[in-house]
Amino acid sequence: GKLVGRFYDENGAPTEALRQAEAAIEEALKFKAESEQRKQQFPPCNSEWSSAKGSRFWCSRQSGGVSRDWTGVPRKLYVPGSRGSHCVCVRTTGPPWGQPDSTEHRDRGDLDNPHLEQYDGCHPLAEQCVLT
Repeated sequence: GKLVGRFYDENGAPTEALRQAEAAIEEALKFKAESEQRKQQFPPCNSEWSSAKGSRFWCSRQSGGVSRDWTGVPRKLYVPGSRGSHCVCVRTTGPPWGQPDSTEHRDRGDLDNPHLEQYDGCHPLAEQCVLT
């Protein structure tokens, strides 16, 4: 049986509200899948802050809870549609993400991704960065 009201009319047919709710759920699932894929491509950095030393960001093969066979270097990631940036670990060798069989690449991993920015005052290939 179906309850007549917001989601079903008196004939048991779906209402516009149900269609909108289903579309919102589908959009949320798509966003979650994209977010998980982005976390595999760009795992979050490890980070710590102290008043004496400032901020330190670093990458390891486990940072962000993502196990992988590369360490990466810290970069600021700007996600389209979001405000600000956050620290991620970026692969520095091989083809870019999503192009595993590509032979037409510069062996720079994802360093050339347009949504990334290097931290000022940090060596471009340093696995850790300290900002005071």
